[in-house]
Amino acid sequence: MHNVFPQPWPTAPAHCISCDAEALDAAHRLAEVLRAGARDRIRHLPVADINAFSASGLGAITVPQAYGGPDVSNVTLAEVIAIISAADASLGQMSQNQLVFYRMLGYLPDVRVKNWVFARALAGLRFGSTMSEAHSATATGGAVRIRRHGNGYIVSGRTGCSNAVRYAHYVTLHALDEQRHSVRVLIPNTASGLEVSEDSATDDGTADGTIVLHDVRLAGTQVLDTEALFDRPTLCGPTAQLIQAAIDAGIAREALGETIAFIRERSRPWIDSGAERASEDPCSITEVGDVAAKVQAADAMLCRAAEVLDESVGRVTSATVAASSMAVAKAKALTAEASVSATSQLFELTGTHATIGEYMLERHRRHARTAARHDPVRWTYQAAGEHKWNPAAVPRQAWI
Repeated sequence: MHNVFPQPWPTAPAHCISCDAEALDAAHRLAEVLRAGARDRIRHLPVADINAFSASGLGAITVPQAYGGPDVSNVTLAEVIAIISAADASLGQMSQNQLVFYRMLGYLPDVRVKNWVFARALAGLRFGSTMSEAHSATATGGAVRIRRHGNGYIVSGRTGCSNAVRYAHYVTLHALDEQRHSVRVLIPNTASGLEVSEDSATDDGTADGTIVLHDVRLAGTQVLDTEALFDRPTLCGPTAQLIQAAIDAGIAREALGETIAFIRERSRPWIDSGAERASEDPCSITEVGDVAAKVQAADAMLCRAAEVLDESVGRVTSATVAASSMAVAKAKALTAEASVSATSQLFELTGTHATIGEYMLERHRRHARTAARHDPVRWTYQAAGEHKWNPAAVPRQAWI
């Protein structure tokens, strides 16, 4: 195992986004750059693209206003991620845990650590992380342990697939302290004893990896007590899932748009259609209409879920968190199905010519399938159904 970090820390500070409108404008401008240079991400680390994302300030749009960030609304957050994911879904996926991590910090009382983290976030530094192992069987099994050492700490152990860790300037993960309480540690990618492999890399270009820690030394500002987050309701879970739903929505939008463009410009009509152009094929028209309806419905559900989440900010209770979680879960189910449908129909409707590598249309299906397996939709439906029978039955976790 060896470290595989691909780039040094930034030499210039990132742009600081000031408001929701600026965040949306930055997302549109970056998406055009990404779309113009789109290429296959398989086994390729798009370092320049992720650096551009960080430099734009979009990687810090959930930093609280009290600490210099814009703390955009959830409606804006969802739309920004959808815009970016339409151009490159891997960037949307890589931003998820980092943006949720900043929201999570808002629930913690340690101002010293908040100042430390948010100053680095606004400067354009990235926090790659593991969120799925928080307070899970893996975490409570003691995969990563931390103990006091003098004025600081020592952390050791191993953890699995970590989102965007090979792009990170800081690796963040959960550990158990000597009282078996959950804490979160923040480790610079230059730390002695930190090893990151590429054996967990997925096919969507998100540069995940397995982390091994050999007696890594940390200061007090690099350790967060997160145990309380699991004892009271927070909006961390639905926020994480809102971003996941927005990724799916972006993929679906782009796939639908490219399907229509390809049919209009390159496809040939089926011989039995009687049409002169593929865009006049009645079967193609019907199928495109079906996908368009699914995509539009998914977009509407995504927007409504974000609105429900925004309505819960400032009055976080078990009831409001449950309402937010269920609204987001239903949106996620629809956006996931819309992305899979749109990317599958793309090749059904465009014909074999669309499979030529230069068009890179396969990337949409690959991104959709990869995103869909992050959190199984079948369990999303199960949670929504369980909530109908028992309104209190909403698990506090990042994948519902």
